[in-house]
Amino acid sequence: MREDGRDDFQAWLWGEILLIGLLGSSLALFVTRHDLQTRISLPELGLVLHTVIAFAGAIIALLAGIRYAVEGRRVDLFLCVGFLVSSVSIVAFSIGPVVNDDPVHSPEAWAAVVGRLLGWALIAAAPFVRGRSGPKALANTAVASCVLLLLAWLALRSWASGLPALDPTSDTPWLLVGALSALALLNLLALVGFGKRFHERREDLDRWLALGSTLMLFASLHYMFTPVLAPASVSRGDFLRVLAYGLLLVGVWRAISNAEFGRAVADERARVAREIHDGLAQYLFAVSTHAAMLQHGAPKEETLTKLKEAADAAQQEARFAILALSTAAGNAPFDAALHRYIEFLTADGRLEVDLEIDPAVRLAPDEQIEVFRIVQEGLANVRKHANATSAEVVIGVREGERFVSVRDDGEGFDGEFTAAGQGLKNIRARTKSIEGGFTLTSGPGRGTALEVVLRT
Repeated sequence: MREDGRDDFQAWLWGEILLIGLLGSSLALFVTRHDLQTRISLPELGLVLHTVIAFAGAIIALLAGIRYAVEGRRVDLFLCVGFLVSSVSIVAFSIGPVVNDDPVHSPEAWAAVVGRLLGWALIAAAPFVRGRSGPKALANTAVASCVLLLLAWLALRSWASGLPALDPTSDTPWLLVGALSALALLNLLALVGFGKRFHERREDLDRWLALGSTLMLFASLHYMFTPVLAPASVSRGDFLRVLAYGLLLVGVWRAISNAEFGRAVADERARVAREIHDGLAQYLFAVSTHAAMLQHGAPKEETLTKLKEAADAAQQEARFAILALSTAAGNAPFDAALHRYIEFLTADGRLEVDLEIDPAVRLAPDEQIEVFRIVQEGLANVRKHANATSAEVVIGVREGERFVSVRDDGEGFDGEFTAAGQGLKNIRARTKSIEGGFTLTSGPGRGTALEVVLRT
């Protein structure tokens, strides 16, 4: 672990301890001093606070959705849908009736509580999910969550007569205390989850999410000790929620605008630089070695042949590096770069390659480089060892799983008696680096088929 990373986490941890201590002391003061448990009856102020929270939540959902569109990570999907559901529930059940000069009835008030629970259930689950999803997952999850919220509201309307009232003159219903307790547990789970994620990954966004979850936790605890959640009343929990959403908005904007969008391109450029060093340097070293052998009297014909092969390989490697750099920089689509690479590979007519890329397949930036290299390694093995005349490369989707396959009509081999070469070892290593699965099928006279199933 890097020293600066450890200090960064320790600074966050001590800050959390200090914040929890201050907020806990404030909560204890209000719990023990009943004369301080005041409630402000200002409908206009309540409407303003609800509007600010809904607007901030919508912006956070938008930013998380943009990052999901770029990287496809499920953590951003859950964050986007969670904040979206929270904002929609506030607008539909807290702001809408007031704007229309209608009183907020019990079904709407309870639906707002349900919406808050559903939204924070998704947010609390976000730090624990792994992997990536396709472009349709965000829309499907958002629609399913909103439909669930709508069904909950319809159910509450049908049970309106049995719902406890939320007004300043009644005691706090036990059902509301239970719901707020569950909300506090969700806030605590989000705090622990994002804190753990920050410890493991050192992503700035996780630190801000943990901080916002801390404020939301104490907002929920204050709600529990506030006599009612009347729509026309403003309590300490409302101000803490506004502060929490404000910090979350600042944190998400800062993390995404300053780091996350640039990180993928920076990582890919660094990866390509390593690839140039590891690939091109080896071929240039081979050229230098054969030239030195020729200079010292090695057999001319044999050495010149090897020198030409090494030079051709170095030229091909340089072409790939240019394609990979342009792809990582966003100047050339991945499929166009792969088509161009295969054109270079098959220019001498020794091998015919059929390339098929499903347009529905979306590859993350780290996957693009590794898939490019896997295809390159697979086709290099076909040219060198298979004695094949044709090969097929497919990047597609099968039963919901993305896969990459390279097949040839060559001689094949018996895997039980033929040790894996360095090319296959490289493919396995690259597959592991992007959390994929690798299989190889071959047999004498039946050609060879390798397949990589990408992470879900």
